[in-house]
Amino acid sequence: MSGRSADKEAFEEAKKKVIGIDRQRLGIGTLSEKSVHAVLKNYYEPDEDHQEIPIENYVADIYANGEIIEIQTRQFNKLRGKLEAFLPLYQVTVVYPIPKEKWLIWIDEESGELSRKRKSPLKGTPYLAFPELYKIKRFLKDPNLKLKLVLMNMEEYRLLNGWSKDKKKGSSRFDRIPTELVEEVEIGCLQDYFQFVPCELEDSFTSKEFAKAAHIPLSLAQTVLNILYYVEVVTRVGKKGNQYLYALLDV
Repeated sequence: MSGRSADKEAFEEAKKKVIGIDRQRLGIGTLSEKSVHAVLKNYYEPDEDHQEIPIENYVADIYANGEIIEIQTRQFNKLRGKLEAFLPLYQVTVVYPIPKEKWLIWIDEESGELSRKRKSPLKGTPYLAFPELYKIKRFLKDPNLKLKLVLMNMEEYRLLNGWSKDKKKGSSRFDRIPTELVEEVEIGCLQDYFQFVPCELEDSFTSKEFAKAAHIPLSLAQTVLNILYYVEVVTRVGKKGNQYLYALLDV
């Protein structure tokens, strides 16, 4: 899978603007907007005159040069109304941040004390966007829609307010602070979905074989293939037991 090399300098500028050079001095919780969203908004459009623009009874995160950029950190179902209104009139790029590497920090609600940061064993991949893309599936073939999957390292702050004994299970996410922009994976047209099919899958394959080749869980592979089938990157060519057999369509 090929991604565009990130503009690290521009990202650092956006980060400084939103978070400040000395984040400890700023203090966790003083930001009015969640940090990942705010940093990405300033990364893609530093000019605040082009941010938060009223269009078609909605507010676009960014509007410049006749194009709209929407930064959506989760819950793509909430984008449907905006896409319905924007896509007939404008080119829209939806930006989705994905944690590549993540460090967890726990906040004691009573004392405000922060735990030592611990690196999560999970590593993010662009495939994690597909459950969100499924929520806007009917818009994916629209030629005015573009997607940008942004892999970034980040620190995640969580409140110790869960139901388990250590208060971690069922806890609330407080904020995520981006630390480094790693890669941007772009989907500018339907052909770009071919990059999500592992190159070793030359002939027909099942969702289980796709999962193994892509190094993702089977349930996620099934969602990915559902989307790839919908955008006509793969087709169903038969069955192997009770599983569909998929094959790449010719470009």
